[in-house]
Amino acid sequence: MNQSQIILITGASSGMGKETALRLIAEGHIVYGAARRVEKMLDLVEAGGHVLLMDVTDEAQVQAGIDRIIAEQGRIDVLVNNAGYGSYGSVEETPIDDARRQFDVNLFGLARLTQLVIPHMRERQSGKIINISSVGGKIYTPLGAWYHATKHALEGWSDCLRLELKPFGIDVVIVEPGLIATEFGEVLVDPMLERSGEGPYQGLTKLLAQATKVTYEKKNAASPPSVIADTISGAIRASRPRTRYAVGKLARPLLFFRNLISDRMFDRLIMSQVDR
Repeated sequence: MNQSQIILITGASSGMGKETALRLIAEGHIVYGAARRVEKMLDLVEAGGHVLLMDVTDEAQVQAGIDRIIAEQGRIDVLVNNAGYGSYGSVEETPIDDARRQFDVNLFGLARLTQLVIPHMRERQSGKIINISSVGGKIYTPLGAWYHATKHALEGWSDCLRLELKPFGIDVVIVEPGLIATEFGEVLVDPMLERSGEGPYQGLTKLLAQATKVTYEKKNAASPPSVIADTISGAIRASRPRTRYAVGKLARPLLFFRNLISDRMFDRLIMSQVDR
């Protein structure tokens, strides 16, 4: 599949989303980058792309974005569901409203956008839906219960969707990034410390905050976002893409050990990386 595709990618204002959008524009695709921070996507416009103001939890903005693409291009060939964030803190101390927000962004907003795109793909009997999950959809880390819950849910949701859409010629692809050099660590640490940095979990919280900062500050500890852009580009070109792509630092080793060793042994492996 080498011809120009009409592509919508969410979370395109930074990190993996922006890198992917720029890559796909450079490859000659017609790309609509969507995010809440439109001012952060001016470089996409300069590169020849289009930008949409879109909070994936805002029904009106999501519908308006789809309507605009269909009006201007007549179709959507590829949807890249990349918008998401990590909400960390102990289960006990994380307000349920915060947990709901995590699900609204990482799962329900993504699902609603997908619902609106599917009829256009189904009508053409073709399309690709690429969902950016995480190795966190298969493994777990302390204080990340709500984040991991959304990614575990996304994995199962995507598998079911793949079965439903196969008869209509629509592929569903899951990308499972490992450690990627993005804003993820910065967004994670401060709210986690606010929720759990002074209570009964403060010891674990401070250890995890320090470990996260050290990891993301260390040279070459995380893969560049370009590895995700490479993967998405390859999945778009493939006539029969894989159902899952695990890419980036530690992605494959973590999944390998998760499947190989017991829960208790994996618990010790994860905690050894926090308490260093």
